[in-house]
Amino acid sequence: MSQPIPALWTHDEAARATGGRTGGIWTASGVSIDSRAVAPGDLFVALQGPSLDGHDYVAAALEADAAAAVAHRVPAGVDPARLLLVEDTFAALQALGRHARARAAHARVVGVTGSVGKTGTKEMLALALSVLGPTHATQGNLNNHWGVPLTLARMPADTAFAVIEMGMNHAGEIARLTRLARPHVAVITAVASAHLAFFASEEGIADAKAEILQGLEPDGVAVLPRDSRHFRRLARAARAAGAGRVIGFGAHAEADARLLDLARDPGQQRVFMVCDGAPMSYALGLEGRHWALNSLAVVAAARALVPDGADVPPTLAALGRLTPPKGRGERREIVMPGGRLRLIDESYNASPVAVTAALETLALTRPGPGGRRVAVLGDMLELGDDGPALHAGLAASVLEHGIDLVHTAGPLMAHLHQALPTGRRGAHAPTSEVLAPLVTASARPGDVVMVKGSLGSRMSLVVGALLALAEADTPAEGEPAA
Repeated sequence: MSQPIPALWTHDEAARATGGRTGGIWTASGVSIDSRAVAPGDLFVALQGPSLDGHDYVAAALEADAAAAVAHRVPAGVDPARLLLVEDTFAALQALGRHARARAAHARVVGVTGSVGKTGTKEMLALALSVLGPTHATQGNLNNHWGVPLTLARMPADTAFAVIEMGMNHAGEIARLTRLARPHVAVITAVASAHLAFFASEEGIADAKAEILQGLEPDGVAVLPRDSRHFRRLARAARAAGAGRVIGFGAHAEADARLLDLARDPGQQRVFMVCDGAPMSYALGLEGRHWALNSLAVVAAARALVPDGADVPPTLAALGRLTPPKGRGERREIVMPGGRLRLIDESYNASPVAVTAALETLALTRPGPGGRRVAVLGDMLELGDDGPALHAGLAASVLEHGIDLVHTAGPLMAHLHQALPTGRRGAHAPTSEVLAPLVTASARPGDVVMVKGSLGSRMSLVVGALLALAEADTPAEGEPAA
């Protein structure tokens, strides 16, 4: 017999949190802002955006068995008893998040941001902390001005650990998010040339990422990238924000959580590190040096959250069970006529530092007999005037890592195509849709193919075309066959 889902919000607590009013009695087991994804028992919040008004979908959400809806007006044909009426639905969502954060009084919260690696680091932290107690974490990449309050509003009162991801495109955005989340530990994974279209310099990006420190709880801990040239700038911001301790992670000789060595095996790697003088090693179920470096931040954050260190070994063991998030290093074996092709799906997003890391991982992956290391790259967006040069500059990394062939899509990647030696140039096309059949026509058994690009480049179309080469459905690498 299935157990009833516990109440997350009652009508009276939600009304108190938002200052709203409701004429009905209801309990909600979840919170949603998307009527298409409403689950039975959800509290649907009708947000009003630049092109869509959630009030137009309140009736559909209630028909999908939402418990109630938060609205600032009564939509036509909707029973007011099923509404929590407020002055502003976005302010109400923030209020729900603020109230949920306050009522989870015993929760230890870690906030995560960074130019690259924040979602993967969030996933690592969530898995590692879940062995210690009930853990709540950002789903997917709900890390913006809507996603963070939504994540907090979904947090149960008995949460022991919370992992809140925060993203931004402009200065000032993370400051508002971190004051809602109020983390005990703030992690900045990296500062890199992403979003340069909205910043005058990389220093401006560093300052925007450092805003996460402004929400630290008193004497909170900052976990910062010691290898970054911006480390001292970030550390000054942490001290100015009242951080009780700054922990540097990386390969730098002065890092508090320092990478010593890596031992690589297919599908995983063993990390050897020292943290505050204590040597440690653990298996990491993800390949790539960038994953190993970010795992150091996870270990440092976990030790900061459980300072006696007694609970750290179980968190280390959990890291061996990790699998790559979708579009962030997921591997597939594709059975095709004549043999197998290995696909590395990095299609979710891209920046210069992330592409370089992906090329390094590709270089460490051994092709099959007669195979090649093939990169399929789409435009890296939001790089501003430096975009063409940053794309062309990837040619050095392609050569350094011995990539055999590079296919490219998009007007910016055309600069890389031209910068590559003729022998490394694959196909180039204006869009991923046009490139996809060219990539599949070129693919051959034994190849290792890595696909990466910014989300707007739609490189998932290339991934889909490669998967369609399969003669039969095959399991993801590491999964048992049916």
